[in-house]
Amino acid sequence: MGMPLDAIFVGYVYNDRSRFLMYVLLAAAGSALGSIVLYIIGYTGGEVLLRKRLSPQRFEKIHASFERHEFWALMFPAMLPPPTPFKIVVLAAAAFEMNFGHFLLAIFAGRFVRFLIEALLTLYFGPGIVTITGGLFAHHFLWILTGAGVALLGWLAWRRTRRQRIDLSS
Repeated sequence: MGMPLDAIFVGYVYNDRSRFLMYVLLAAAGSALGSIVLYIIGYTGGEVLLRKRLSPQRFEKIHASFERHEFWALMFPAMLPPPTPFKIVVLAAAAFEMNFGHFLLAIFAGRFVRFLIEALLTLYFGPGIVTITGGLFAHHFLWILTGAGVALLGWLAWRRTRRQRIDLSS
């Protein structure tokens, strides 16, 4: 288990509001750089480790997700707060030989979104909001994940129909 980065981050944002964007950038960069060790472990022996820890069906599902949408398969979990099983996703990205630059960028981008949301919530509501939302995620993770998935699918469907309308009108 790593450091409680969210609690430390929120404290810095709350105590020095004028530099919140710098803290967002530093936290996202630190998280991406901290994942390099897991990338090395995953790249050198991650597939064997994953096959020991995951059922064959789960392993194939994760592998297929990385085959289709490598960047998003890593960025989306990077945005989610604990208790998201993020380390297993990082190991999977490395085991499936994700490009190292794309790996770092996906983690940085996902964490940037996560820490920006936390910073804005902290600036608006105070540091207690992060504890409250963290508790909601811990107790209602599957419902929140399902809701986010439904919202993503809805957005993709809306975007597709919009493109089709544009194509038809041209």
